[in-house]
Amino acid sequence: MGDTYLREERFDGLLLNLAQQCQGIEPLLDTMFSFLRRKTDFYSASDRAKEMILKCYEKHLALAIKTENEKKRLRAEEESRATTRREAARKKAVSVAATKAAKEEVSEVVEMDADGSFDAEKISAAEETEDEVKEEISKMEEDPGNEDKKEEPPPPGNGGKTSWGVWSQQLAELQMQVPIPANIKSRDLAIDIGRKHLKVQIKGQDKPLIDADFFQKVVVEECFWTLEEDAAGNKEIVISLQKDNKMEWWKQAIQGDPEIDTTKVTPENSKLSELDGETRMTVEKMMFDQRQKALGRPTADEMGKQDVLEKFMKQHPEMDFSKAKFS
Repeated sequence: MGDTYLREERFDGLLLNLAQQCQGIEPLLDTMFSFLRRKTDFYSASDRAKEMILKCYEKHLALAIKTENEKKRLRAEEESRATTRREAARKKAVSVAATKAAKEEVSEVVEMDADGSFDAEKISAAEETEDEVKEEISKMEEDPGNEDKKEEPPPPGNGGKTSWGVWSQQLAELQMQVPIPANIKSRDLAIDIGRKHLKVQIKGQDKPLIDADFFQKVVVEECFWTLEEDAAGNKEIVISLQKDNKMEWWKQAIQGDPEIDTTKVTPENSKLSELDGETRMTVEKMMFDQRQKALGRPTADEMGKQDVLEKFMKQHPEMDFSKAKFS
C-alpha cells in the first residue's frame, strides 16, 4: 500500500505547478486531453479511449466516495461523543444544583415567632435562596460548563473556521477554502501565494479577502489554487499548500486567526498506515513528544536518558548520586 501511495504522489510537484498555471479543474483537463490529441495516438481508437477514461474516472470516484464516507463516519462519531459528554455534564450539573437545594432546604423553612408572626427578613432570605438555586439549574441546563468545551477536539480535518472560510491540514499539507460570490470567475481573481504571505483579492474590490502572513513558511512551487463549484452553484477558492516543515502541525493557517490545540490533532489513519516503517515511527514519536510537552511530561528522548541513568545507578550502588545534577 505504501508503494502505491508513493507512485500516486511522484508527479504531484509537476502536476501542482500545471494546475496552478491552468487555474481550474476544467482548464487542467483540457490541457491534458490536448496533449494526448497532439502528441499521442490516444484518439485513434475512440471507443477504447473512452473506455479507458471511464475506467479511470470510476476507479477514482469510488476512492473519493470511500474517503468522504470515512470522513463523515468520523464526524458522526465525534458528534455523538460530544453529545454524550454534554448530556453527562448537564445531568451532573443538575444533580449538583439539586444537592445544593436539598442542603439549603432547612434554611428555607421559616418558623413562626412566639407572637404568631413571621420574620420578614427570613422569608426574604429563603425566597432569594430558592431563586438562586432555580437560576443555577437553568444556567447549567443551558450550558453544562466549560469542561466539555475543553474536551472537544478541533473540527474535522485538524483545522478550524475563520472569518474568511475554513481550513484543514495533514502533517505535510494544508488546504484553505474561501467562499466567494457565485458570479465570480477565475479571471476575476488575483491570488498571490508567497513563501510566507498570502493575498487573495477579487479584482475591482478595494479590500482583499485575505492579505496576511501564513503561520509558517510554505513551498511556493508546490502550492496552487482552484475555483470550485458545487451542485447548488456555491463557489469557493480552494488553496492547497505544501508546508516547508513537513513534520509540524499548524496552530492556525493565517496569523491572527483563532488557534487550535495541536495536541489533539490526528493524522488520517489511511495516510499513517501507508507510510514506511521509519517515517511512521518518526511521526508517531513526534506526536507523542508533542503531547508529553503539552502535559509537562518528559519526551521520549528524555525518558530514554532517565532509564539509562536509573540502570547505571542500580549497577553502581556504591556511588553517591545525591548531589549530582543531571540535565
